[in-house]
Amino acid sequence: MPSGGRRAGADVRPHARPDVLHAVQPGDGGVARVVTDLVRGQLAAGLWVAVACPPGTELAAAVRAEGADTYDWRAGREPGPRLVRETRELARLIRTAEPALVHAHSAKAGLCARLALRGRVPTVYQPHAWSFEAVEGTTAALAVRWERWAARWTATTVCVSEAERHTGEAAGVRARWSVIHNGVDTDRFTPADGWDREPGGPLVVCVGRLCRQKGQDVLLAAWPEVLARVPEARLVLVGDGPDAERLRAAAPPSVRFTGSVADPAPWYRAADVVVLPSRWEGMALAPLEAMATGRPVVVGDVDGARESLPPGHRELCLVPPEDPGALAAALGRLLGRPELRHSLGREAREHVLSRFDVRRTGAAFAELYRELAGVRCTEHREPIAQ
Repeated sequence: MPSGGRRAGADVRPHARPDVLHAVQPGDGGVARVVTDLVRGQLAAGLWVAVACPPGTELAAAVRAEGADTYDWRAGREPGPRLVRETRELARLIRTAEPALVHAHSAKAGLCARLALRGRVPTVYQPHAWSFEAVEGTTAALAVRWERWAARWTATTVCVSEAERHTGEAAGVRARWSVIHNGVDTDRFTPADGWDREPGGPLVVCVGRLCRQKGQDVLLAAWPEVLARVPEARLVLVGDGPDAERLRAAAPPSVRFTGSVADPAPWYRAADVVVLPSRWEGMALAPLEAMATGRPVVVGDVDGARESLPPGHRELCLVPPEDPGALAAALGRLLGRPELRHSLGREAREHVLSRFDVRRTGAAFAELYRELAGVRCTEHREPIAQ
């Protein structure tokens, strides 16, 4: 039986068959925040929502608090010897829930859900960055072959950027595509002009899982050159992950590591510049959150980055991935020009309000679900024009 449940006062159905079951692995980080926001909006719009995800994770706690039914799916991030058991377990959970539609998030859930269902239930697959970008050699070739094969069992593949879709097409994935940009809660991520920052020089903040994908090692390699340009600059890495110990060993004593935080918004507001030098992405959530708080961002020029930035920011704020010199130069330019930072921050906030409000994302998914499985919301909210 699922744990959690509908919000108090919600209609109780004789048979709690969800309109949509979200199958999710991982249970933390940006994907978890995307799913939590999506679930919150769907519940508010009257959908019956369930989530299958690893128990004891940030995601499990967050969606249960919102009122979604949750199913414990004990799945790890990587494929391996447990894959058969994980797939069978997800198949059992789906049979128990009997959803009208399954929405699988990230490569592992996309693998297990499509193997379990093979098209018997309308299945939406959202890679949140392609798995074959994270590996090399034979493993990458196998990942590409799988994505090509599994497209036959996918009602729609949802990419978070046009660039992510183009990457899939270039790899030979022949799918029915839909591009729905990530959105952020612009009521939660807001500027705070009176933020009481710690005393000191300009602050650079990087929010993200400490792993190779996010490129914090590139940032640490660039940091001595940043300090040569702006000696009083400070750096904070917000997050945790498999590379935490290695990154701490490589960092100078002046770099601060916060570990995992429940809410990154205060760190965005404290920052003068937010940076995410990723090696690959679909469309990273952290830069959108930072821009919603009115902060300029510097990002690696990977999938989704150009689409996420205001057009006028791309020359200043996009850097080639794995290029510490270019990253240091971009950070140095912004840290040395406070008026430019403030101007870019105001423009960034306006850009997110107009294009990346989470309610627009929710409305796009509501229309997709209706088209694929006849799932209809009882309430629909459009973002208020700014």
